Amino acid sequence: MPAGLVLVEDFVSQEEEAVLLAAIDWSSHNNDVTGQKALKHRRVKHFGFEFRYDNNNVDKDMPLPGGLPEECHPVLERCMENGHLTFMPDQLTVNQYESGQGIPPHVDTHSAFEDTILSLSLGAKTVMEFRHPDGRVVNVFLPGRSLLVMQGESRYLWTHGITPRKFDMVPAWDQHFSTPTTCDHGALNHLTLSKRGTRTSFTFRKIRHEPCCCAFPSACDSQGPPSPPSLPSLPRGQGDAARLEAEYVHRVYDAIAPHFSNTRHSPWPRVCHFLTSLLPGNVLADVGCGNGKYLGVNPEVISVGCDRSSALIEICANRGFQAFVSDALHVPLRTATCDACISIAVIHHFSTAERRLAAVTELVRLLKPGGRALIYVWAFEQEYKQQKSKYLKDNNPRNNICDVTNEPERKPSACARRNLEDYKKRPADDYTVTHDKLSVHINRTAFDSQDLLVPWHLKEGKGRKREGDLGETKTNITKFSTDTCPDNPDSSVLSHSNADRQHDSQRQTSPAPVFHRYYHVFQQGELEQLCVQVKGIKLQSSYHDQGNWCVILEKDSLS
Repeated sequence: MPAGLVLVEDFVSQEEEAVLLAAIDWSSHNNDVTGQKALKHRRVKHFGFEFRYDNNNVDKDMPLPGGLPEECHPVLERCMENGHLTFMPDQLTVNQYESGQGIPPHVDTHSAFEDTILSLSLGAKTVMEFRHPDGRVVNVFLPGRSLLVMQGESRYLWTHGITPRKFDMVPAWDQHFSTPTTCDHGALNHLTLSKRGTRTSFTFRKIRHEPCCCAFPSACDSQGPPSPPSLPSLPRGQGDAARLEAEYVHRVYDAIAPHFSNTRHSPWPRVCHFLTSLLPGNVLADVGCGNGKYLGVNPEVISVGCDRSSALIEICANRGFQAFVSDALHVPLRTATCDACISIAVIHHFSTAERRLAAVTELVRLLKPGGRALIYVWAFEQEYKQQKSKYLKDNNPRNNICDVTNEPERKPSACARRNLEDYKKRPADDYTVTHDKLSVHINRTAFDSQDLLVPWHLKEGKGRKREGDLGETKTNITKFSTDTCPDNPDSSVLSHSNADRQHDSQRQTSPAPVFHRYYHVFQQGELEQLCVQVKGIKLQSSYHDQGNWCVILEKDSLS
């Protein structure tokens, strides 16, 4: 558990829980509607004080009529008696979460609130994620009617948030024994799925009237701007690689899944051609299927998809596709069961050459003898044959039509071999130098490193036009603008409403969160060099498609 974090189970009785829930009148005007476009809206209600930010300074002179509900007083007095509080809170925020909703990771503003913060969970149980700046993660299981006390380091330094999903992976415990507090997802034994229901949280705080002088100045807005987080390093082993990908790939896609899906709706024409060339009744596996945009291209084949992101798989399921959660390195399908496999914009997210090779090997394992695999990865060469990719030259999103009548120009095997030979002959000092620390890429510029972090911006729109917006907005709506064309696997800029940022009670004008995704961009010939290391395959063709290197592999008939 993070230092200063205490969880008290069964802090209120079932009768007290019913009284507290009945005390909240959601029909009154003091009711914020927040959430994401792809989800039902989360409801929020404030008591005691409501906050307005002007030039990053909180205005705390906005008392709401009535103060805190009197039904809360016995609970707060018990907190004082038990030593969880040394003062009586004067501000309450009530959040109601339906299944599938969450709140982004955040730290409650230091200058706005005193040290101790209480969170009372009513109704359904959930899992809250605490994350330290050094990358440590603790998943805390919050049963119904439990009290979470955040003090010191856990309040000031660790972010806390709830991932939007409908199921949590929690330890399976004997009901006759104590409920486990933390969920260790590293050990996969004795785990079970817990379905979420409606949860209501009561968060109690005390308004701060003097600058914060906590022991964590690097994260304190009263003691200066927070230091930028340290950039991660290139992995030095398999453990480092798995942790890097968990933080900068898996976690990011789970967090941005609804927004990502809204910018990934147009299948790429050359992928469409590959899919429509399959015969009726063929079995197709889309490994890293994302939101499933390729699973319905050819309705005459049997398509199944998998992805590491449970949030994206949920979108696939809602669209009626057959898909399941799986890592691309260990796909739970039988060997030699697929006529075709596709891996579109996936393998460049693996952070070592060994893991990228393992991903290709796993695709080949799934193929029947004579089966084919199509692989797309992001290219280092965004300008190829004196032609800039759409990523570099076009700032405007465009919709691609899946035109299957125009057969793509494929390079013959001889050209693929020539790419491979050129890559092998390239002198060592001609390779792009990648430093130990990963750099953050500037969108729509040429790459200067093969291993990098690509930002995904969440931008607010509060009734005014801002950079990256599609146009002027007059209401607090969520709108999308792609930071790249839809047929390129780069990040997208999201213009987001004032919902779901830092915290609903902290309406600041400071920049919204930026997520970073890890990429290894491939040089010309590198993908072919990777694939020929797998035994039992033939490199059928390769080509460059709008800033991506692409290959089609065929499994030997005797394999």
